Amino acid sequence: MKIPSQGNFDHLPYFTAYRTMRIPPANPLALSLTFLIPSFALADNWPQWRGARGNGISTEKSIATAWSKTENIAWRAPMPGQGGATPAVWGDRLFVTSADGDDLLLICLSTQDGRELWREKVTSGNQDARAGEGNSASPSPSTDGKHVWTFFSTGVLACYDLEGQLVWKFDVGQRFGKIDIQFGMTSTPVLDGDHLYVQLIHGAMKRGDTTRTGQVIKLDKLTGKTVWKHDRVTDAIFECKHSYASPFIYDDGSRRFLVVHGADCTTGHSLETGAELWRFGGLNGPTSLNPDRHDPTFRFVASPGISDGTIVIPTAKRGPTVAITVDERLAGDVTGNASVTAWSIPQTPDVSIPLVVDGLVYLLHKDGKLQCVDLKTGKEVYFERTHSVQHRVSPRYADGNTYFCAKDGVCTVVKAGREFQIVASNELGEAITASPVVADQTLYIRTYDAVYAIDK
Repeated sequence: MKIPSQGNFDHLPYFTAYRTMRIPPANPLALSLTFLIPSFALADNWPQWRGARGNGISTEKSIATAWSKTENIAWRAPMPGQGGATPAVWGDRLFVTSADGDDLLLICLSTQDGRELWREKVTSGNQDARAGEGNSASPSPSTDGKHVWTFFSTGVLACYDLEGQLVWKFDVGQRFGKIDIQFGMTSTPVLDGDHLYVQLIHGAMKRGDTTRTGQVIKLDKLTGKTVWKHDRVTDAIFECKHSYASPFIYDDGSRRFLVVHGADCTTGHSLETGAELWRFGGLNGPTSLNPDRHDPTFRFVASPGISDGTIVIPTAKRGPTVAITVDERLAGDVTGNASVTAWSIPQTPDVSIPLVVDGLVYLLHKDGKLQCVDLKTGKEVYFERTHSVQHRVSPRYADGNTYFCAKDGVCTVVKAGREFQIVASNELGEAITASPVVADQTLYIRTYDAVYAIDK
């Protein structure tokens, strides 16, 4: 039986039975039962794109490593159309977006059995990206257990309560300027406390057009009102103006700031004012970090990977991956500052976000090769092929393994650590561009056709 991670348990007979038992306080069993219920309720939620900690790591144990369409499937919920958004999970509810023809939907499923609890048409105007790589249902929803927020590549951002009632909705293009980006604004807003943070990095993809549009925005999550807007100016040209990456909160217990990635550089911003705290450029060539020629199509898709004390910055195409150190030296323009640069390697994942676990960095490349490097030194541990099909997901970590899926529906489980070992290769036979998530000892995978709940 699946136990919700948070919330009211009155609807479950198991918990109702214990809640109605009258046991004298002096009875030791009463104390054991008092602590029994919370211990079952400590399971992780997956509230947004990269999980509760923004790093793609789950602390859940006993996660399935082998499955098929008929093995270890708790339930399968058909979807009305494709979508690349990663689901958000809180307690007994899963939120996922989908296209349905021209319409763009937010759907709520029961994590207990996959029943559809409600669906809402948020907007219309779905657009497919090239070669079926994605559509307007690509940014991922987020939730705090009371509300759910959803963004679509068309620019519509909305907030609903858990029963599907609209709280607020607006078009970011109308409020902050027309969105001009080749494949839609796929950046996912990051939820932090009482606010949402949005990056809108785009601009005219025209030769000789020097106009640039880059903004970082803080919104009140309950009203949608703008708290602040910061213009993020860069020297990016042509397609380099476009960023499909998502912002993240860096928080190591002593430093907290917003990380924004796009337009040839990575920047850190004050959560209170939006002011730029630091800037790390030189990612497009030719520079000391990237000796290749300048590439006018050097657009960022993968977001930085975050670990205490380090930010791992991917670039694009044949560009490098760079690790920078977070300490008192990370202030102002640190482009070319060797004291901030921990290491640099010549390869980068073009789409997948770096995963940092236990002193190792996992870089999943589009062709299915998995590269593992040492977090401190950047020294390569291994560089091995898994499944030779296009991969557009970001890897997840849970219970000693990394999980990721290919476009053709084959999901690979690789043992975490310095020795490369494929634990399992599992085929669902349905296209996948959404990253897997883990919540309440269950693995959830959104294919183009359905959402799967996978249990041991």
